[in-house]
Amino acid sequence: MSPEFLLTSFIVVLAPGAGVLFTVATGITRGARHSAIAAFGCTLGIVPHMAAAILGLAALLQASALAFEIFRAAGIAYLLYVAWQMLRQRGPLAVGHAPNDRSARQTITMAILINVLNPKLSIYFLAFLPQFVRPDSPDPVPHMLALSAAFMLMTFAVFVVYGALAALVRDHVLSRPAVLRWIRWTFAGAFVALGLRLALQNR
Repeated sequence: MSPEFLLTSFIVVLAPGAGVLFTVATGITRGARHSAIAAFGCTLGIVPHMAAAILGLAALLQASALAFEIFRAAGIAYLLYVAWQMLRQRGPLAVGHAPNDRSARQTITMAILINVLNPKLSIYFLAFLPQFVRPDSPDPVPHMLALSAAFMLMTFAVFVVYGALAALVRDHVLSRPAVLRWIRWTFAGAFVALGLRLALQNR
């Protein structure tokens, strides 16, 4: 596993996106435990895209304009739904002091869907992973699986740190309704912005 792959992966994982935003929002609204659950869910949401890249299914998504647009529309709708949940303080992003098992299931489900419904991930990994596979390898699949596992482990570790840092300021935020309201609207606006960016991007 090359240093170039690890460095590139780290930069990609570190860059703020829907998964990072959801994990940080969960850390602030639900605490450290739920932010770790969100990080795990976001990591699981990468699996279908990794599988698509390895099996070549992402090429079909890239080639088919209709399939891509359907996938993209679903992703946009879901990001707007998350923003609405944030504003309404409903679901896993509702502010509370005693999260339960049901809200934990909601958190991991929402986190998985956030990454699963991002068509750019499949296309990204279709272009990203093959660059780091040895050209003389007789069977590139095991190597791609190892690269994918490393990327997912890095994703989980970085997201856990993001969530833990967010959870540190949770009590400070909860004790100040005006700050909490500002954060809620900021996160909701950020999810809307991500949805708009996805809508405006070309394949």
